[in-house]
Amino acid sequence: MDLDLRKLRYFLAVADQLHFGRAAEQLHIAQPVLSRQIRALEHDLGVSLFTRDRHGVVLTDAGRQLLADAGPMLASADAVRRRVTVAARGSRRLAVGFRTGIPVIPAARAFEARHPDVVLDVQRIEWDDQAPMLLDGRIDVGYVRLPIDETGLRVIPLYTEPLMVVLPADHRLAGKDEVTEADLAGEPLVWHADPSTQPTRRPLSDSGLRVRGVEEKLEHVAAGRGISFVGRSETVFYSRPDISYVPIPELPPDQVCLAMAASRTSPLADDFFAAARATADITADCGTYDVSATPRTGS
Repeated sequence: MDLDLRKLRYFLAVADQLHFGRAAEQLHIAQPVLSRQIRALEHDLGVSLFTRDRHGVVLTDAGRQLLADAGPMLASADAVRRRVTVAARGSRRLAVGFRTGIPVIPAARAFEARHPDVVLDVQRIEWDDQAPMLLDGRIDVGYVRLPIDETGLRVIPLYTEPLMVVLPADHRLAGKDEVTEADLAGEPLVWHADPSTQPTRRPLSDSGLRVRGVEEKLEHVAAGRGISFVGRSETVFYSRPDISYVPIPELPPDQVCLAMAASRTSPLADDFFAAARATADITADCGTYDVSATPRTGS
């Protein structure tokens, strides 16, 4: 039995909304059409995916399992489509994603020495972009910071760097040589939006503002709405007068890794992995390197 990708996309919309009417609006199709497609998918699989009653729509156990599997499956299909499109253009290209503060140049130079005919497309990624961009093929390889949802990914540690606490410039602890967790007790936090991507050991409570990117996080800290944490290399990239970075040695270091989709088979990506591992020490030492100067070729 072959799974229909269109039906899977319809299923994901209903699973997200838990409402057939809203899902149909999101998909720009009529609700009866959506209901028929979901019933057809249930028939194909031989299971019920949703429980429907006057109280609403609820995923069954089978539906929850399909929800966990369908996302990576569709992302893999999108990745295949992207790679086929690139191949049709007759060009050899490798898309490399990186988090702020992580210089790509050391590995890029080592890789280009072996593959001068390959175009490297370098793209900055955010916390919530890391896994999705790897899984759907927008990037082939990514420099990522842990934690990350490793489902469907191959992740290799490269190096660690110290964590720094981010404080407003007028904070009582700003300018200190270092601080402790006890020093920060009771401080409001500014975290990334997805709680699952936060460090497993948190020095403070889970309450506080949720933000998407580093720039948004720093704006809230500068405005005095809370404190946050970044890797040391990010402090070089985001130097500004209205915030202060202070070491906090008690916290575990930030882990930088290289990742790609586990289903991806690519000699070029494997060669970039090898170049990144060979230059990991150089990359880790480039704490003063301005990542914004990293060349980007193509799109």
